[in-house]
Amino acid sequence: MNIALIFPGQGSQYIGMGKDFFENSVVSKSIFESLDQTIGKKLSNLIFNGSEEELSKTTNSQPAIMSVSIAILREINARGLLKNKKVHSVAGHSLGEYSALVANNSLSFEDSVKLLIIRSEAMQRSMPIGTGGMAAVLGQSEEETLITIEKLKSHGKLFIANDNANGQIVLSGEIKAIDYLCENVKKLGAKRAIKLPVSAPFHCELINEASLILEKELENYSFNEFLYPLYSNVTAEKSDLNKIKTLLSKQIVNKVRWRETIQNMIRDKVDTFVEIGPGNVLTNLLKRNLEKVKAVSIGKLSDLDKLDDI
Repeated sequence: MNIALIFPGQGSQYIGMGKDFFENSVVSKSIFESLDQTIGKKLSNLIFNGSEEELSKTTNSQPAIMSVSIAILREINARGLLKNKKVHSVAGHSLGEYSALVANNSLSFEDSVKLLIIRSEAMQRSMPIGTGGMAAVLGQSEEETLITIEKLKSHGKLFIANDNANGQIVLSGEIKAIDYLCENVKKLGAKRAIKLPVSAPFHCELINEASLILEKELENYSFNEFLYPLYSNVTAEKSDLNKIKTLLSKQIVNKVRWRETIQNMIRDKVDTFVEIGPGNVLTNLLKRNLEKVKAVSIGKLSDLDKLDDI
């Protein structure tokens, strides 16, 4: 059995995520305490008791999701639940790549928080709130979605942001085009279009300024050797440690090649995926498209029992 650890990205957040780990795990609680100390405010209180609207702001959701993922992973490791299992590789969806780097002992948790604050602030400032957004399009191939983008040119700029799975493409772009897409989705030949709870158009050229800011900031950080191979969002292949800074800065404006990443991990003999973090978006994508692989999501304390079955 070859296990891949995968980590979710923005949009998976919800109020109360990770609270059961905070209340019942010393190592998990220490992660949330470190988060608050590093940021200089009680972000943990927002995560556990705040409003969905406030949590969905890019500057809050990015460090929050990463922290919940790592808090869960620390408890998994403290219990030795992966000790006798073969971890083959790691990958993360968008900001989840930072969770994967922390899990890989390549980046410290505190440095990951600091980088995500810079990253999220830069991404948000690239476009004013309310002018850009994202939507998941269901029921179209990538080629069909490109035709849809062409049809919507008069309504605004749109780009493929995430190639998540067969039949699920996420678009980024100007909000007028996103709104028109969601209101006229069936006319455009897709089954559904779901507007995502994000406050900026990620993974497209509209936020190129953020990529340049992060590229400069990354020069102040050091990355350690990977424990396991890390698959990149940008290339969908194993990352080279010497290129990780370039890949992280490019990731902001490049398409997340998640469908190809999963295919390549399976090509390289992964047969079991463990999603660590809030929600189960990545697990659902796997189960919908790949019946021959095993996938479990660990987002709540009660989910830890699932690791006994793999």
